[in-house]
Amino acid sequence: MSDAALQMRSAVQTDAAETSAASPRVSDFVALLKPRVMSLVVFSGLAGLLVAPGQIHPLIAAVAIFCIAIGSGASGAINMWYERDIDALMGRTKTRPLPAGRMEPGTAIAFGVTLAVAAVLLMGLIVNWTAGILLAMAEAFYVFVYTVWLKRRTPQNIVIGGAAGAFPPMIGWAAVTGELALLPLLLFAIIFMWTPPHFWALALYRSGDYARAGVPMLPVVAGPKATRRQILLYSLLLVPLTLVPYGLDLAGAVYGACAAVLGAVFLACAVAVQFDHDKTNGGERAPRRLFAYSILYLFLLLSALVADSLLGLAPAAAAWSVHL
Repeated sequence: MSDAALQMRSAVQTDAAETSAASPRVSDFVALLKPRVMSLVVFSGLAGLLVAPGQIHPLIAAVAIFCIAIGSGASGAINMWYERDIDALMGRTKTRPLPAGRMEPGTAIAFGVTLAVAAVLLMGLIVNWTAGILLAMAEAFYVFVYTVWLKRRTPQNIVIGGAAGAFPPMIGWAAVTGELALLPLLLFAIIFMWTPPHFWALALYRSGDYARAGVPMLPVVAGPKATRRQILLYSLLLVPLTLVPYGLDLAGAVYGACAAVLGAVFLACAVAVQFDHDKTNGGERAPRRLFAYSILYLFLLLSALVADSLLGLAPAAAAWSVHL
């Protein structure tokens, strides 16, 4: 091929790349929202809304869930904008719109900030400002505390920063009642304790990615052995905590039975991570199994709580109200 032809081909490829970055596809904007993460956030917010006492118009409820979804997606978009440099270094994230060059950073941050502000305003103006303030707190915690402050500085990033993902049940509850109560606070605590074993299981079999990117996740800083021990410790704290709503008569027998059975399986998975180091799979099989089960676990646990509420088995759910 002649030099002129090569130069023309290079120019065409460059123009195509620039056009791609300047004109991202709809799917790229959807990817910025982290839809898989959003799905669990939305469901936990819906669970908080459904178990809350009182009535809410279906349209207002739909707006509340929509705002939770958009707020979660906006936080994810801002996170991807801020972390585009390390995303480019990790196999799991290098195909995202920004590191892959399909979107300009300015487009991503404008998209994220606009959605974040719109979600809070819409929640406050249409639903109530208690829910709006809680949504703003969740967004701010994920962006400023977890993404900017903690993630690149400490192996405790997911312990403290994980609180951002624990807000949705409180937001859903507040959307109905305009206040908080003991049950949504317990749900916050449960998700807060669930987050470390969930993400550390992922980090165990993705530790090479985090090491290349310079992210001080626990397996990178303290090693796999310490991480496995911490996963088991947090699991031992999590499972009894999930039984507290039943013990305080804030949830009924359906939830109590499910929490006990699901918790036993969770502990079994955590014990397997601690002791079952499958050498043929690089010690990854047990962490992968725990990570996958942890998602199902939280979904089923919240589903059992909703079932109790719909069956009228949790008469004291509104106890200990807290006005904001």
